[in-house]
Amino acid sequence: MLSFESPVRTPWHRVPLSWKFLAVCISSLGLFLCDDLLVQLIALCVCVGLYFVGGKRFFSTGFKRIWFLWPMALIIFIWHAITDTTLQGISIVLRLVTIVALSNLMTMTSRLTDLIALAHRAMLPLRKLGISTRPIEMAIALVVRFTPILIEKGTKLTEAWRLRATSRPSWRLIFPLTIVAIDDAERVAEALKARGGARTKP
Repeated sequence: MLSFESPVRTPWHRVPLSWKFLAVCISSLGLFLCDDLLVQLIALCVCVGLYFVGGKRFFSTGFKRIWFLWPMALIIFIWHAITDTTLQGISIVLRLVTIVALSNLMTMTSRLTDLIALAHRAMLPLRKLGISTRPIEMAIALVVRFTPILIEKGTKLTEAWRLRATSRPSWRLIFPLTIVAIDDAERVAEALKARGGARTKP
């Protein structure tokens, strides 16, 4: 789940998060249990249709936020093509894209506070055992909130590189992006400390 709530309102915003989460879980389980290529393709088409319900702008935003998957999908496909299991590779890629896209759709149409509340309810058994779940809930919130921000900053660094250099962006961007991530982490840590931090009481 790599996106924060979309400002574009869609019918999916009105669906309770618990229902959406259950639908994503059932869909993911079904896709893993079924290796039929046609089923995987139909599932992806249905997922695309769910995005189109929100309109062109919503679809475009959602597509951009899962675009990072293409290198992984390409590697998986090439590997299976080399090992003469191309159809299996296509099935895995379709499954991967569909599941990530469904998860992305859920987070794009849900408030961050609702996601944290869902995690809080899901970890009730741990709290009954006396284990504090506050740090875990905080970590989930931070990952969901800051991953798209880091992706956006990485995109800006890439654009800045292209404006100032003739060569294509390379591994040299890793260092400045790491510095940006560390700087953001320090700012967040200071803000959390000023507000009492993640309390350890269950």
